[in-house]
Amino acid sequence: MDIFPISLKLQGQVCLLVGGGHIAYRKAQLLLKAGAVLDVLAPAIEADLLALVEQTQGRFIQAAFTAEFPMAHYRLVIAATDQAAVNAQVFEVCEAHNVLVNSVDDPPHCRFMVPAIVDRSPLVLSIASNGTSPVLSRQLRTQLESTIPHGLGKLAEFSGQWRARVKAQIKNPEQRRIFWEELYASPLKEQVFYGQQAVAEQMMQQALTDWEMPKGEVYLVGAGPGDPELLTLKALRLMQQADVIIYDRLVSEPILNLCRRDAEKIYVGKARSQHSVAQDGINALLVEYAQQGKRVCRLKGGDPFIFGRGGEEIEELYAAGIGFQVVPGITAASGCAAYAGIPLTHRDYAQSVRFLTGHLKEGSPELPWSELVYENQTLVLYMGLVGLEEICAKLITHGQRPDMPVALISKGTTPEQKVVVGTLADIASKVKEHHIQAPTLTIIGEVVRLHEKLNWQSIPIA
Repeated sequence: MDIFPISLKLQGQVCLLVGGGHIAYRKAQLLLKAGAVLDVLAPAIEADLLALVEQTQGRFIQAAFTAEFPMAHYRLVIAATDQAAVNAQVFEVCEAHNVLVNSVDDPPHCRFMVPAIVDRSPLVLSIASNGTSPVLSRQLRTQLESTIPHGLGKLAEFSGQWRARVKAQIKNPEQRRIFWEELYASPLKEQVFYGQQAVAEQMMQQALTDWEMPKGEVYLVGAGPGDPELLTLKALRLMQQADVIIYDRLVSEPILNLCRRDAEKIYVGKARSQHSVAQDGINALLVEYAQQGKRVCRLKGGDPFIFGRGGEEIEELYAAGIGFQVVPGITAASGCAAYAGIPLTHRDYAQSVRFLTGHLKEGSPELPWSELVYENQTLVLYMGLVGLEEICAKLITHGQRPDMPVALISKGTTPEQKVVVGTLADIASKVKEHHIQAPTLTIIGEVVRLHEKLNWQSIPIA
């Protein structure tokens, strides 16, 4: 994060605009909304800007800027002239006095940025790009404007009126947060939106009277194969309301960053022969935190019910009498294959697909080899990188032709995705050659031939 976002209270604070034209006027309108007192320093001033200055009981100082101008008593300064040299000089003087300064459209001479704003006062949302792309920030603001109800401002104001009473009755901060989250998901929100103040007041009082701390619960959430845009809406909602996040090594950092910021995060990642926490320990953690009344998100790469041991975890929760929800995720097979342009089934190449685990047991893959040797079938191997050479040899021994196409997809759906194509006879030798690392998915079948033609991520957009 290159900039630190803050919400600055400017009611009654004196702010300086250097420049008397249209650029200064646009900034003055925002400062006026925030309740600031406006001083303008410029050789001349537009009539509209002067009207804003007078409205705030500020001053128009008719003079050109010089380094000797007294800056120290201003809360913040905006350099809004059309002269880069003047704006740079304003920045230098403000820096010397530790005064917050913004030079319009000149990021190197800014101590703060003016973001694109969605105003639902008292709720205000801001979007900033550190000066790199103001047009993109404005486009995002437009998108948010169309999706954020105008009534949210009323809801924020209503909440403020009840905040002290809620705090007095529900003294535990964690419990208060859960109370407000449940309230915002209730019909009360709609009553506030449509101005039914009396009904909303009754509902609020009833909610406080009936309040009981909900029991702990576990959300078994599939995080998908890596791309955060492949998360389901329900997954994202539960990730952002959970008190505790218990996650494995296949959960990418961008996805983890979408979880509630102040949630406790516990890493229980498992790699081959290296278990951060054994499965029994993970099961015990889920039970322990839920019994404390926590909302626990068990965040797993891919889909929790496809080679994710999710069934074992919820069996333990069931035995302990703990409530749980299961949110499916896009499994690695479909996600990685799609991002590599390899359809798992295709009328001309494969009429069935099998998902298999490539984990070795006592040094040998435990797979039904005779059932796997079928021409019009796609095989997808999870966790098969270590035993790949033996798996390929076994398939050939049981009758599969050595030139059957094979694709290795490493870190699929992420920016580091790498796809290596070969055959059963030579794919194992390409692992070291191409520095393929886990997590890697293996696809075996004629559909692999379509990768070169259908690899949409490498096809230029016309």
